[in-house]
Parts: sequence; structure tokens; C-alpha cells
Amino acid sequence: MTSTSSSPADALDRWYHYGTSSDGRRAVGRLYWDWYQRRGPGDDLLGDLTGRTVAELGAGAGHQAAYVAAELRARRVIAIDSSAAQHSRGRGLYEDVPGLDFVHGDAAAYLQDHPSSLDTAYSVFGALDFSDPRTVLPAAAVALRPGGTLVFSTLAHYRTGAPPETDCRPADIPTRLPDGSPGTMRRWVLEPAVWTKLLDEHGFDLVDSDAVHDPGADGESPVATGLFRARRRGRRAC
Repeated sequence: MTSTSSSPADALDRWYHYGTSSDGRRAVGRLYWDWYQRRGPGDDLLGDLTGRTVAELGAGAGHQAAYVAAELRARRVIAIDSSAAQHSRGRGLYEDVPGLDFVHGDAAAYLQDHPSSLDTAYSVFGALDFSDPRTVLPAAAVALRPGGTLVFSTLAHYRTGAPPETDCRPADIPTRLPDGSPGTMRRWVLEPAVWTKLLDEHGFDLVDSDAVHDPGADGESPVATGLFRARRRGRRAC
């Protein structure tokens, strides 16, 4: 396993506190795409990854990436995350997984710098939720080989129940900074027609899309997850 770092730990790391309640090795026995990690399709959305190069965009602590590397026979899995804290957690948890590389940096920047290097890219409430898709999608088109697959899950509506945006604009959502003080981060919660348009504009054909609805349990709020699978278009002849 290798690891690269593109920047020092950010004092304003908005993911510093995320996941600390479950720190420690956690086996993932199945790839889930939905908000509560318990419903819907699994790794079949990714197709056959045998011998392929895969990237997770916004991999967090690397749980899904470790599963993909260990169970799906990918040649290489690149777990990219901009959070120094999450990057460190991922390395601490899964540094022994063969074929799994952790990259600390901006997903779009990494993709742009590695043209035609990937067969598959995916995101589970990751970079496509928390970075401008008008930046991430064209970068993904650069990094994916023609015919390569992009799969991602995203909120189908706000956690408050408010409807998704009808244009490509983010909302500020609350978070905590490392010192415990309140902060905000931007999140893109978009209706399916907006995602479809963005994919088309940036070189992708939508293969299929769906929604996974979870009514919640034990006081949880109902949440709908949007699932999208797209294929990188080949270069058109002049």
C-alpha cells in the first residue's frame, strides 16, 4: 500500500469530528449506497472490477474502499479524501489491505492530474455531495477511460425534508470545526433532472438512476437516497 499527501492538516478540517464515535477497525461485509447503510443494491452497481483500477471520491475513513479492494478483485483502489483527519483514520484502519492506496487531497485535482488512469470511479455521499459537481464531473471524465463507469449516491432531499434544488447550487449546512466551534460546509442536494443534465454536459451518458427510500427507525428521520450510474462517453470522431 502507498500513501500520498498533497497538503498539511487543515486547521479548519470540517470532517475532524466525523466518525470519531466509531473509531477503531470496522469490517464492512457489504457495499451499501443508502444513507443509513442498510437498504438497496450493493456492489453489483460497480460491475466486474477484476483487474481494474478504481477510485473512491471522498472516501472518508476508507471502509467502502477497503471492501472494494479486499472483496471485488480490483487491481488497485485509490481512496481520495481532502480531510487530513479522515485520511489519517483510513490509513490507521486499513493500511494492511493489499491494493488499497490512500490519497490526501482534492478529488477533482487528483482526477485532473491523472488522465485516462481509471476504469471506475464511485462516491458514497462523498466528493459529489461536498464539491461543486461542475468541477468534479469534468475531472472524472478526464481520469476515466472512454467507456469507464461513474457511480454515486447522494441525498435525494435535504435531511430536513426540504426538496432538492432545481439548479446547480449548494446550501450551507452546519458542522463543527476541530476546536469544537460551529462552522458550515457546502453541500449539493440536487433533483435528478439537474444531475442528468450535469452528467450530459460533462461527457457522461446516464445508464440508470433510482432512489432508495428508508422510512427511518427508532426516531430516525425518513431519508431518500438518489443513485446514479453513468458511462464516460468515448471520443467522437472529427
